[in-house]
Amino acid sequence: MQSLRTAALTPLLATNAVQKASITLGLSLDLPIDTDNVIAAPVGIPGRPTRPELVGHTQLKHHSLRLPEGRAALIHSIAHIELNAIDLALDIVWRFPGMPESFYRDWVRIAQEEAQHFTLLRNHLVEMGFDYGAFQAHNALWEMAERTKGDILARIALVPRTLEARGLDASPAVKRKLVGAGDIRAGEILDVILRDEIGHVAAGNRWYRWVCEQRGLDPIATYAELVKTYDAPKLRAPFNMEARRAAGFDEAELLALQS
Repeated sequence: MQSLRTAALTPLLATNAVQKASITLGLSLDLPIDTDNVIAAPVGIPGRPTRPELVGHTQLKHHSLRLPEGRAALIHSIAHIELNAIDLALDIVWRFPGMPESFYRDWVRIAQEEAQHFTLLRNHLVEMGFDYGAFQAHNALWEMAERTKGDILARIALVPRTLEARGLDASPAVKRKLVGAGDIRAGEILDVILRDEIGHVAAGNRWYRWVCEQRGLDPIATYAELVKTYDAPKLRAPFNMEARRAAGFDEAELLALQS
């Protein structure tokens, strides 16, 4: 019987974005885990469609939200983040052996919620007369996955606890812009995403502290070292303190963040 960890490779390698989300949603959490299996990396991680065109973050075109195209471009950028988030969650499942079974089930559940988010956003784009792939996108999320593929502690620290936590900070402002431009449905979808992303970041916090404890490391000092070692982006205010507290950041971490 296939294990959950090897099953995660099927959607990860899928090159059609809609199929990737659908296959992810179909993964069974009842599969055996095989926690200690060291899986050889297959060619083609992550599977990606030919569109959107990936460019540098600074090369992305900015569109006015007064125009339908501008609102669609912003929603497209969020959909692209969610598609990357599917891949990031699936990648951690197959790549890193030796964790407790609950770790792998946590990240498959997270991948499935990211797939739901992508589907909601993509369907909304279609209703607006666009589709995923219609606009350029950047590859910054996966670039961090590549940099941290050799150490599970770095991966957890710098993807869910850093890059995805930035989404908690950005969500209220993005929602205000879209709703202010008349896109009420986008605001409703962002509410769903924020609710779920708090849980995803909380899982990152929980497992980051677990690995730190296993290695006898101080979480705050170690995080600062990892940020420097892996050249993680510097986080800038405003911070969504309510969401970050709900996601399990403690007061010492929030103080370090603000300083």
